[in-house]
Amino acid sequence: MASLRDTRTRISTIKVTRQVTSAMKMVSAARLKKAQDNVSHIRPYNNHLLGIIHDLVTSVPDLNLKFTDPGKGDKVVLWVIASNRGLCGAFNSNVVKAVQNLLNTRLKEDYQKGHVEIRVMGKQAQKLLASKKIVCSREENDLIQATSFTNIAKLADELMAEYLQGKIKKAILIYNEFENAAIQEVQTHQYLPIDVPPVQPGSAMSEYFFEPDRQSIIDMLIPKTLRSLFYQAVLESVASEHGARMTSMHKATDNATDLIKELQLIYNKARQSTITNEIIEISSGAEALRS
Repeated sequence: MASLRDTRTRISTIKVTRQVTSAMKMVSAARLKKAQDNVSHIRPYNNHLLGIIHDLVTSVPDLNLKFTDPGKGDKVVLWVIASNRGLCGAFNSNVVKAVQNLLNTRLKEDYQKGHVEIRVMGKQAQKLLASKKIVCSREENDLIQATSFTNIAKLADELMAEYLQGKIKKAILIYNEFENAAIQEVQTHQYLPIDVPPVQPGSAMSEYFFEPDRQSIIDMLIPKTLRSLFYQAVLESVASEHGARMTSMHKATDNATDLIKELQLIYNKARQSTITNEIIEISSGAEALRS
């Protein structure tokens, strides 16, 4: 009977767990829709901004472009964007692996000299980095819970100010890019200096008139684009988190259902065996009384 009791307890416990994972899956699915809409809206906007910059740069060879040359400082800033909560599969660990890979390859020399500064957005990534003995100089975990363009733009402005002041030579964003609910691809995007196409005079953009002038437009447009690109990286990460959690909880719910079926079968077999043994004992006792 103890075995039956234990099996019955396990089944009951797994059913409760299945209810939790199922609820988490539905919550993530609801949040994913809004996050996915945000990503689908900002992508064409940023692509259009980058297209305008491309047209301006390729049509005018003498524009003074800020944020395009390597910075004058020694420091490399890594902004690691992950999540505050777990239960989302390899979402956070993949980001941390990308950080480790950067530190062991492209940024190995800078890291050994202590010229790499790691800033984190997401408690889980911060914990994982700490477990790898990688020190984070700054955390902005609250921004993941309440993502707003204003707050993210402040971080972008800080990076741009440090770049112009000669404090940093490069800034890199590491985050999960949203593909769909099942696929998130880790990106190591060079944020500063921004990549611009080579100058090609004679573009069709020369047919247009600009007010006040092209230089003023490019001076306004590049910082605006950088703010928006940083915001897009955060939105991509948030959508990826909800997609990863929804997928993980869906798998967990299915696994719990399969395990319940297996335990139910074991329970039924054990119960049938117990009943059979009791019937045999009763029959044996009755035969002994007759004799």
